[in-house]
Amino acid sequence: MKHTFVLPLLAAIFALPQTHGAADPRVEFRECPKCDKRIRIDLKAGKAYVNLSRLDGVDKDAMAKRAASLLDDAAIPPAADMKLRPLMGWSSWNVFGCDISEEIILDTARAIATNGLKAAGYTYVNIDDGFFWGHGEDGRLRFHPQRFPNGMKPTVDGIHALGLKAGIYSDAGKDTCGSMWGGSSEGGKDKGGLGGGLYGHDAEDCQLHFNELGFDFIKVDYCGGRALKLDEKQRYTEIAEAIKATGRTDVRLNLCRWAFPGTWAADIAESWRTTKDIRANWRSVRDIIAENLYLNAYAKPGHYNDMDMLEVGQRSGKVKSAFGKHGDTGLTADEETTHFGIWCMLSSPLLIGCDVNAMPEFTKTLVTNPYLLGMNQNDLGLQGEVVVRDGDAVILAKDAKTKFGTSRFVTLYNGTDGEYEFLVRAKDLCLGGRIDAFDLVEMADVGMFKDEIHVKVAPHASKFYRFDAETRLERRLYQAESAYLTAYQELHNPLKAGTAFPDKANGASNSYLVKNLGGRPDNDIIWHDVAIATEGLRCLTIGYRSVDEGVFFLSIDGGEAVGVKVSPSGEKTAEVTVLARLSAGCHSIRLFNASAKMPDIDFLHIEPGLNNLD
Repeated sequence: MKHTFVLPLLAAIFALPQTHGAADPRVEFRECPKCDKRIRIDLKAGKAYVNLSRLDGVDKDAMAKRAASLLDDAAIPPAADMKLRPLMGWSSWNVFGCDISEEIILDTARAIATNGLKAAGYTYVNIDDGFFWGHGEDGRLRFHPQRFPNGMKPTVDGIHALGLKAGIYSDAGKDTCGSMWGGSSEGGKDKGGLGGGLYGHDAEDCQLHFNELGFDFIKVDYCGGRALKLDEKQRYTEIAEAIKATGRTDVRLNLCRWAFPGTWAADIAESWRTTKDIRANWRSVRDIIAENLYLNAYAKPGHYNDMDMLEVGQRSGKVKSAFGKHGDTGLTADEETTHFGIWCMLSSPLLIGCDVNAMPEFTKTLVTNPYLLGMNQNDLGLQGEVVVRDGDAVILAKDAKTKFGTSRFVTLYNGTDGEYEFLVRAKDLCLGGRIDAFDLVEMADVGMFKDEIHVKVAPHASKFYRFDAETRLERRLYQAESAYLTAYQELHNPLKAGTAFPDKANGASNSYLVKNLGGRPDNDIIWHDVAIATEGLRCLTIGYRSVDEGVFFLSIDGGEAVGVKVSPSGEKTAEVTVLARLSAGCHSIRLFNASAKMPDIDFLHIEPGLNNLD
C-alpha cells in the first residue's frame, strides 16, 4: 500500500476550538479542513491542538492521548550523568577568534543564562585560543595582560555564579594554533600563544586549569603537536592522564586533530574532532556531513564524534565572523535547519559559535527546539545511521526511546542542489504496521502511513521526524560502511598504514564497500548490536568483492572462528552464506583475517534458516 502526505514548510493555523474538549486540559480539538496536520504543538501556550478533519479513522480519545504524549516529549528527561550526553554550550572561536576578553566572555555568559539557552541545556561557556601569554620562567602559565588583566579566576567564577560550566583551550604542543596561523584583528599571528601549549607543562597546567581555576572542560588542539611531529595517541593519552591525576572526574576532554584520530580516542576522551574547521557556508556544512555519515559505529554514551562548532545564526548577508575572508558567506534558513538538525541526528556536541547577543529569533527557536534536541540529548548515545543513500540524498535513522523499540528518529537529508523526492519504506526502517509521523521542526503530527511514503524535500533542506510504529521488525541488512572497523583512522594514508576504510564503489549496496581489510588481527570489521527476535537458524550472507580466491574468518560473540572461502568476483558483488544458530538478543558478528588480505566487504544480510520458515 502506498501513502503520500504533503509537508509544507510553515505550520498551519488551526480554526477556533470546538466546544467539546479532551480529558487532558492541555489538549483541544479544532476543525480545520484546509490544514494537513493532525496535531500541532504550541509550546508557548503549553497546548496540543487536534484537527478533527484529519483523524484518519482514529478515535478522538486515542488522538488526544497521542497529543498529550507529544507534549510530554517536549521535556527532555534529566540525565543520571550529563557526561554521558553530548556537550552543549558556546565557544568563542568562530565569531571572536583570539579577540576575546573577560568582558566578552562574561557578557556572553550572562546572555546565555537569561535568553533561554541555559534553560534549553547550553551550559558550557568555552574560552578558545587567545587568553595566553606563554609560560613564565617558573613554568607557570601566564594570561594575556590586556584581554584578561585580572587573570582567569574572576571569569571562571563569574561563569559558575550563573549556574554555567567553564571551558578552556590548549594545544598538545608548545605553541597554539592562533600563534601559528593567526586569528587576531591585530593582524598576523597571535604571539600570546607562543609557548602557551601543554607540552612540557602537562601536570602544572592541568593543576592550574582544573584545581586552582575550576575549569570543567578542555579542548586540546594539535597545531603545535603536529609541528613537533608528536604521536597523537601517545600525546593525547599523556594529557588525559594528567587530567586524571588532578583528581577531577567531571572534566570533559575534547581532542581536536581535525580528522577521526582512531578508535583509541574513545578510551581517553568524551569527544574528538572528525573534520577540518567549519566555516559559515553550505559547502563546508555539506562536506562535514559527508565525512561523518559512516562514523556511527564509533559513537556511544559518553563518547562522540565532534563535527565542530555550530555556525547557526550566520545568515546569508548578516555574518559576524572572525574569518570572513575564508568563506563565511552565511547560510539560508533551510541550510541552517539542516546544519543544526544533522548535528543533533549524528549526536555531535552542540557548541554555538555565533554572537548570542545578536542571535536571530529564527536561530534561537531552532537551537532550543526540544524535539530536535531530544535526538541529541538522550541516554541511548546513538549516532544516526545511513539507511538508504542516493548520491547526496540520504535517509538516516536511529532509535528514539529504547533500543530496538517501535519509535525511531528519521532524517531525510537532501544535500543536492535540486528538489528531491524521497521514497521512505517502512521495512528499510525495520518498522511495521501503522506508523504515525511527527515532524520535529514543525512540531506537528503530519499523519500516518503503512509500507511507504513519498516526501519532496527542497535543495539543501532536510526533514526530521519521529516515526512511532505498531511493531519493530527484525533487521535484515547491515551495511559494511556503517560497521565498526577496529583499526579505522583518518590521520594517515590507510593503504600505507594497513587500515580498512569505506570507499565508493559502483554497483555496491548503497554505493559503498569497506576496503583494505585483513593482514593484522585488529584490521577487522564488526557488526555490533545484531538483534535477533527469536532463537533459530539464520542464513548469514556476506556480500564481497575479490580479485582472487581468498578466505576470511567469521566469529559470533567472540566464539570459535569459522573459515569462509570466497571465489573471484571481479568488479561485481558476489555472495557467500554461512548458517548459524542465534539465540534471541544482541550479537556481534566479526569478519577478520590476521595474516592475509581479505576481500572487500559490501554487506551482511540475515534471513531465517529453513527451520524458521514453517
